[in-house]
Amino acid sequence: MRLLRSQSTLTRNEEVNKFEPGKFPGRVALQQRVLPRYRVAFLETLAQACVSGLYVFAGQALEVEGIEPAESLQVAHLTRAQNLYFRDPSSKLFLCWQKGFVHWLEENQPVALIVEANPRNLATRLAVRWMHRRGKPVVGWGLGAPTVTGAMSALRNWERLSLLHSLDAVIAYSRRGAEQYRSLGLPAERVFVASNAVAPRPSQPPLVKPIGVNASLTVLFIGRLQERKRLDHLLYACAALPHDKQPRLLIAGDGPERERLQALAQEIYPHAEFLGAKHGADLEPYFAAADLFVLPGTGGLAVQQAMAHALPVIVARGDGTQEDLVRPENGWQIASDNLEALKEALGLALSDPDRLRRMGQEAYRVVAEEVNIEEMARVFVEALNKVRQ
Repeated sequence: MRLLRSQSTLTRNEEVNKFEPGKFPGRVALQQRVLPRYRVAFLETLAQACVSGLYVFAGQALEVEGIEPAESLQVAHLTRAQNLYFRDPSSKLFLCWQKGFVHWLEENQPVALIVEANPRNLATRLAVRWMHRRGKPVVGWGLGAPTVTGAMSALRNWERLSLLHSLDAVIAYSRRGAEQYRSLGLPAERVFVASNAVAPRPSQPPLVKPIGVNASLTVLFIGRLQERKRLDHLLYACAALPHDKQPRLLIAGDGPERERLQALAQEIYPHAEFLGAKHGADLEPYFAAADLFVLPGTGGLAVQQAMAHALPVIVARGDGTQEDLVRPENGWQIASDNLEALKEALGLALSDPDRLRRMGQEAYRVVAEEVNIEEMARVFVEALNKVRQ
């Protein structure tokens, strides 16, 4: 890993003189393959900490990915890239070329660059070399470096190592990801953890929800209705509970699995209510009504929102970001695609309403103090200032 060196990495004297505590004194460029809508709040927050602006370069996703793109940015400056794809991201042979990456850098002349730490974007290497020829640092941002196996694994491992060691620092989404980067020989002092956040620090105190005698509890799911979310498992798990413990089940979302799931619910769990797609303020009444949030499959961005509403959570393990967010004090992590584990966790959660309330208070504390977009932006600024020293 390169170690950039001195104040000379900032080529504009006026930007050096703009240093303010908690901010980065220069123009920052940030590359993403695609810019999902859920990243907008984070990028706008980071932009406010970049004294001379944040410039974002991102292209379109493939239709098969089902990513809802951001339409615009208000504080940061967005340039649309043209992404050329070979295969799709689920393929081990997936590659992407972002046309105009280096030209965009030449136009904007950033003093630091943040890139996805992904060797499958072939234009990234050219951008890193362009920055380093001018004595400017590059910070990578990624999930981590899990073991690569299967076809062409030796080549893929070499490409990943080559890219990672060309960077001046790396920011991981999770502690697990950071440990994976360190295990590949990256200097510990140049590996940072910015817990993956999609929601701001809560602005309101946690809602206190009384529980009436013999009142039934309410379970909430929010997300796209697709197979990998395993809503069928949640229906089966609810149906397996004793009749007097079966919760009201609220399902907010739409997607290709909706018709099948509604038919299954009618057959095995008619207590389920399909609310359709809900966003923003439209979700508030359902957060207020819920006692527990459940995400039985992979993916899903509403966990932090639920915790900000003082809800304990049940989530399936995934890329490591869940481990930083969900602990025994505020929820349950279960093995993904494991119906029996979901049944056990759901039964345990609903057996003690008072414990649910205590866990919900701890969930609120975690997102208020540790995992939020403000804290995430703070770590990015820390990493940028570290590589400019």
